[in-house]
Amino acid sequence: KQAEKAVHQKKEQSKTKCRKARRRHINLVAEFNRRQRKNIWLETHIWHAKRFHMVKKWGYCLGNSPTEKSYRASYRAMTKHCLLQDLSYYCCLELTGKENELLKQLARICSIDAGLTFQEACCLSGRFEGSLNLYRADRYPEDMLGPVTFIWKPRDGSERRQLWIWVHPALKQDILRELKAIFQCSEPEEICIAEPVTISLQEESQMEVVTSPGKKRKKDDKEGEKAVPVKKIIGDGTRDPFQSYTWISQTTGIAISDRSMEILRYRLIGPLSHCVLTETLKAAAVQTV
Repeated sequence: KQAEKAVHQKKEQSKTKCRKARRRHINLVAEFNRRQRKNIWLETHIWHAKRFHMVKKWGYCLGNSPTEKSYRASYRAMTKHCLLQDLSYYCCLELTGKENELLKQLARICSIDAGLTFQEACCLSGRFEGSLNLYRADRYPEDMLGPVTFIWKPRDGSERRQLWIWVHPALKQDILRELKAIFQCSEPEEICIAEPVTISLQEESQMEVVTSPGKKRKKDDKEGEKAVPVKKIIGDGTRDPFQSYTWISQTTGIAISDRSMEILRYRLIGPLSHCVLTETLKAAAVQTV
């Protein structure tokens, strides 16, 4: 009787996977895109999320402070090795047009009395990056918009130039509105809309896979409405991916494009930064026609 009782009391070995495997989404890409509907992730988000306390600011999910108790590792990397920071949350505004027309209008939102301007010789050649404070058109020294950094694309023999202006996401809308005003840019007839990623029937059925006995994963959002299909995240937290992000002036021919999250930006600090770049990047062969 004791032997039979022990056999009945013995628990049947579970054939299910571990808790971590059961909680993992069947389609991680679809799950990550769903979680980025309100706050955009940087490309280094997964790395930071495992090592940093994350905060939600300016439409992004950013690493705020490390989970380590000490800052010695970061300090040692800055002083002896190389420390990399992901600054991709900074917004990039691209200006394309004739150089004379660009400099003429950009001179209205900055002043030589405040220091560096867009027409500085060392920056105009495209060899160095510049930084300055922007003001509302013809309002210097009042109505300052905020600090920005800029870099010109090196000359290629044409009178048309490209200028990239990097602005903080909190200042982007004000600066973009001022740039469109001075260059008289209006929205194009064809609105640039991000194309959603097509989801196959197999992937769609996988999203409804049973995660626990008798229950299915919910596809409704917090408001109880039917969730929209998963779409590829294009753009950044400061603009709607389904709105136009290119504006063209019919009078001056200047084009303004919002390149946020399309051009990534990293900052390397430390004495070995140059060695890291030379080992990582390889120069391409110059092709002559």
